[in-house]
Amino acid sequence: MPESVDTQKPPTITVAVPTQRRRRKSDKRTWKWAAIAVLAVIALIAPLYLTSYWLQLVFAVSAIAIGAIGLNLVTGTADQLSLANPFFMVVGALTYVVLCSEADAERGLVGLGLPPIVGLVGGVALAMVAGLLFSPIASRLRGIYLGMASFGLVFVAIYVLNNAGALSGGFNGRSVPTFELFGIVFGRSDEPLVIAGVPFGRWELLWYLGLALLVAAAWFASNILKSRSGRALRLIASGDLPASVSGVHVAWYKAQVFAISGMYAGLAGVLFALSIGSIAPETFSLELALEFLAMIVIGGMGSVAGAVIGAAFVAAMPLLLQYALGDIPAFQTGEISAANVANYVYGLAVILVLIFKPSGLVGIWRDVMNSFRRRKNIPTTTES
Repeated sequence: MPESVDTQKPPTITVAVPTQRRRRKSDKRTWKWAAIAVLAVIALIAPLYLTSYWLQLVFAVSAIAIGAIGLNLVTGTADQLSLANPFFMVVGALTYVVLCSEADAERGLVGLGLPPIVGLVGGVALAMVAGLLFSPIASRLRGIYLGMASFGLVFVAIYVLNNAGALSGGFNGRSVPTFELFGIVFGRSDEPLVIAGVPFGRWELLWYLGLALLVAAAWFASNILKSRSGRALRLIASGDLPASVSGVHVAWYKAQVFAISGMYAGLAGVLFALSIGSIAPETFSLELALEFLAMIVIGGMGSVAGAVIGAAFVAAMPLLLQYALGDIPAFQTGEISAANVANYVYGLAVILVLIFKPSGLVGIWRDVMNSFRRRKNIPTTTES
């Protein structure tokens, strides 16, 4: 007699998802997008109320922040000490100037007169190639040796700016062509852009350009950190041998990150040159390389937001001090330089961060938010 078959279905196990946790995640997402919307509205309307001084400052900070994000990918995430950002900035800026400027036979200056967007893309692309060409050296060096090798590139950049007069204009520098896109002139124009009866001049348009490119650069870098490449870079930070054992192609990923860092610095160089209107050897100095390192240390190593915060802290401090302390007699007579005071301030900030909070300003912010969540009984986060 055949055995009886139990046709009874197994009991269904229902896993209850805590509605409170889902509600908290939903609330957190809502607040996040609400904050983004508020910041977007502020960014759109701020140029209508700010003077050109502040618009120029924000555009310059946006340019420097893009370079800091690229450096943070190399040094903050992959732990590859690089001081070559000014070199890649020179590559980007000089390429833009040569491609977009008109030739000047009287001064002996070379120029191709190409559209500005071609110069921008060409400068970024050539800086990326320069980073890729430097990667074989980077794959053989580490630590202070890599830092000194990359620092040597800054000397090369300064030498080229001083001596390649046909390209850079020599010691006196060379003016930067106005950027133009889709018929919109991001500079002085006889026919400024007018929207709803409101004219938008040079610095208003550059404000929008700088912030748009900064947001795009931050978004791209954040996606890299969340991807397989980001995980590989963090493994490389622990050492080449452990990364290789884990299946990471160390040389390939180092080539990638130096190329991307060069691309970021090249874009920063073009925008920074647009912010000051010229390129000159003193603009891309040895001091700038150390300032970039201070930016990512103060803001937070390995954090995109930290790179932006650190760049704003370091790049804007001399101007903010000069603006805030301009009424002090010592500043008016020139006995005390705002730039020197700024150097002391962020130098002290670097020391304090390294001693008390290695995760930087973004780490302090994260601790504050986690403390708030604990008080509200909300799960803490470790995201950058």
